[in-house]
Amino acid sequence: MPTVKLHYETAGTGAPLVLLHGYPFNCAMWRGQVAALAADYRVITPDLRGLGASPLAETATMADMARDVAALLDELEIRRAVIGGLSMGGYVALEFARLFPERALSLVLADTKATADTAEARAGREKQAQLILAGGMAAMVKDFLPKMVAPRVFTEQPEVVAQVREMILDAKPQGAAAAQRGMAARRDHLDYLPQITVPALIIVGSEDIPTPVSEAKLMRAALTDSRLLVIENTGHVANLERPEEFNAALDSFLATLPV
Repeated sequence: MPTVKLHYETAGTGAPLVLLHGYPFNCAMWRGQVAALAADYRVITPDLRGLGASPLAETATMADMARDVAALLDELEIRRAVIGGLSMGGYVALEFARLFPERALSLVLADTKATADTAEARAGREKQAQLILAGGMAAMVKDFLPKMVAPRVFTEQPEVVAQVREMILDAKPQGAAAAQRGMAARRDHLDYLPQITVPALIIVGSEDIPTPVSEAKLMRAALTDSRLLVIENTGHVANLERPEEFNAALDSFLATLPV
């Protein structure tokens, strides 16, 4: 499939850091990380195909998205970068590492997993794709939000809930449905992980429902050079729920990498 010209935001100078958003969000989810890291790094946050301000495409597989990211790096004349992603963005980061191993300086895998969907999960994704195509993004918000954030966030951080809800409602239904189908079709990367030799940082919320700590531990065991941070009392969007801890871990990890 041809690549899509992605909308993106960039800030700062220095070693390039690409951050890939989760489903069905957009690059706005990373603004707290951009603010914290742009003094030392060139932070690039694209909208993945069909989401945010990036155009729709016929398919939205993880390989499609990874090739889009590679094309964006070509456009920016960046040969190698740190590739990070949360949830679906992590699936894309792993696919990028498989397709373009020479271009990933290191990986950041947040609230994501290397294993493929079960048959039940694939069926659930197809059901959600059909739901949002029929009823729009509002049709999924009520059931989807509790899976994204820890229970305490609804009372302690209502602004985070509002931000997540806004990103969901802003998503294009066709793009979100295509992304669901792309995630359902993704490959299992667990057996491939030992071939990844670049450093990897794994971050997961202790209360993450879609990609639990057990999945993060599988990645930690399979990757040659990795570290794992579990952020307590945190759900699936750790960078929004606990930005200080998330940013500190990311900054500490990046500081150890060769320039």
